[in-house]
Amino acid sequence: MDLPTDDEIRALHERYAPDQAAFSLVWTHCRIVGELAEGLLTGEDRELVRAGALLHDIGVYRLAPDEAYIRHGVLGHELLRTLDLPEPLARICSHHTGVGLSRDDVLRQGLPLPPDDYLAETPEETLVMYADKFHSKTSPPRFNTARSYAATVSRFGPGPVARFEALVSRFGRPDLSDLAHRYGHEVR
Repeated sequence: MDLPTDDEIRALHERYAPDQAAFSLVWTHCRIVGELAEGLLTGEDRELVRAGALLHDIGVYRLAPDEAYIRHGVLGHELLRTLDLPEPLARICSHHTGVGLSRDDVLRQGLPLPPDDYLAETPEETLVMYADKFHSKTSPPRFNTARSYAATVSRFGPGPVARFEALVSRFGRPDLSDLAHRYGHEVR
C-alpha cells in the first residue's frame, strides 16, 4: 500500500487548515495520537497506524461553522478518497469516533451521518480509535486517563463503556506522563 510520508501528511494539514491556530491544534493532536498508538502496537501494520493517526482528524478542517462535529470523520474519509489515498487509510478517519458507531446508533440517535456502520473493524482502525481517546482537542487541550474517558463515554450507556473497557484490556493503559510533560497539557 502506498502511504504518504510524515512530511506529505503535514503538507495536507497545512493545505486544508483554515488558519494557523486550527493547524496547530489538529496537527499537534494527530502527532500525539500517533505517539500513543506507536507505544501501544501489538502487531498492527506500523506504517498504516502511523499515517492513520496523523490523518484521522483531517476532516475537522472541512466542517462548516454550524456543522455537527461528529461529521468530521466522514468528511476526512471523503477528502482522503478524493486525493486517491488508500481506502484502509481513509476508513481510519470515518471509523475512529467514540468507541464506534453502528448503523443502529446513527438511526436511533438521529446522528447527522449517512446511515452506516462506523465501527473499527481492522486492527489498525481499532488501535488509532483507542489511542485517540487519550487526548482531547478541548480548550485547552488535555490528556484523558482511561478512568476519565470511561466516565465521559458512560453518558451513552453501558455498551460503549464495555467496548472501551475491552480495549483497555486488549491494549493496556498508555503512560501519559512523558507526553503531558513534553506538550504541556494536563492529565485529567
